[in-house]
Amino acid sequence: MAILAVLATVIIPMAEVTATRSKELDLQRSLRDIRTAIDHYKEDFDKAVEEKKIIAAINETGYPKDLEVLIEGSDWGGLYPHKRKYLRRLPKDPFDEYDEGWGLRSYKDDPDSTFYGGDDIYDVYSQSSRFALDGTAYNTW
Repeated sequence: MAILAVLATVIIPMAEVTATRSKELDLQRSLRDIRTAIDHYKEDFDKAVEEKKIIAAINETGYPKDLEVLIEGSDWGGLYPHKRKYLRRLPKDPFDEYDEGWGLRSYKDDPDSTFYGGDDIYDVYSQSSRFALDGTAYNTW
């Protein structure tokens, strides 16, 4: 019985760390996927403007207005023969306890801002107030 108690005190914390590490990997993957999709969207916007497929407004940055645009896609005025979609679905933040979704930053916002200006989406971050196993806050990733 004592041996089982000792094993339980060792295994349970290791299982919790493993579960947290798995969620951290999911968060890193999700952030990378969304950020890459935003970058590809911007590249296609710039290419469509350069090839005169679309006309950009004076203050238009080329970044998406919302995350749904990355799922719906665009043909960029004929730049592509079909709608180019950047994400199949919007990944969920594994540490989002209150179903707040991703934190957003626009091109005009400060890099560490937690206030979204609403112009476009330049970056996303986790809104979790928890800390990672390495001691960094998830919302700084």
